[in-house]
Amino acid sequence: MRNVTEENLTEAVLRQITAQDPRVQQVVTSLVRHLHAFIREVEPTEDEWFTAIDFLTRTGQKCDAQRQEFILLSDTLGVTMLVDAINHRLAEGVTETTVTGPFHAAALEMGNGAMIARGPEGQRGNHAVVRGRVLDVNHNPLAGVKVDVWQSDDDGFYDVQDENQPEMNLRAILTTDEHGEYWFRTVRPSSYPIPTDGPVGELLLATGRHPMRPAHIHFRLTHPHYKRLTTHVFVEGDEYLDSDAVFGVKDSLVVPFVLNEDRAKAAEYEFPGPFYEANFDFTLEASQ
Repeated sequence: MRNVTEENLTEAVLRQITAQDPRVQQVVTSLVRHLHAFIREVEPTEDEWFTAIDFLTRTGQKCDAQRQEFILLSDTLGVTMLVDAINHRLAEGVTETTVTGPFHAAALEMGNGAMIARGPEGQRGNHAVVRGRVLDVNHNPLAGVKVDVWQSDDDGFYDVQDENQPEMNLRAILTTDEHGEYWFRTVRPSSYPIPTDGPVGELLLATGRHPMRPAHIHFRLTHPHYKRLTTHVFVEGDEYLDSDAVFGVKDSLVVPFVLNEDRAKAAEYEFPGPFYEANFDFTLEASQ
């Protein structure tokens, strides 16, 4: 172990890794090999290396109960979507997954038809009705599925980012009925920038990338006998569908939000005027 050189250092480190857990052995040895290969490829100066250490330190310091900067870093580097793809090689016909994102939080259980926009956006935003069914792979409706939904307001802010929104705003946990149906009232989401006031924002700027996410609504579906599904529904026509900062868009998850100008229908939903309608059916895979 003495007199290590640029040529033999990697093997010297690997010889010291003798984990009892085979998976730990596999992961750490692979990490060392790839990390050392990266260092040899880019040949960082000592100043550059300390800049990297400072970046990671500040990334950790930016994390708190409402924000996870490391998840944001993983998202913007495409790592989250790669992990998601590896872990969700789903059966044909099952709804595709996408990233959880950094803004999932506790929500109130509400009945179908609930108005989840309870803040100022409910007065100024473009109202919307979102509905659909939850099915199994044989197209049978699934009752009793918990549908956890969360979204940003019409200005692109989540409740945990915006002190003007009430707690647990634009969030709900619904339950599908005997027909497998769910529906709720809300506002049409808008595209928005991921947080750029931290190290991840600095990295995006330095690499010439924009921070925008296309308009979407998050969903997480759970049922005791089916695999959990975490995904989005994206708004058709959004200008950032082809350049999502976290690489989460899939064609099967893009749906039209259709304007309905029927005043009588709007009154049924207790909306003051025209509103948007979106329909999306989810298909779940049975647990093994």
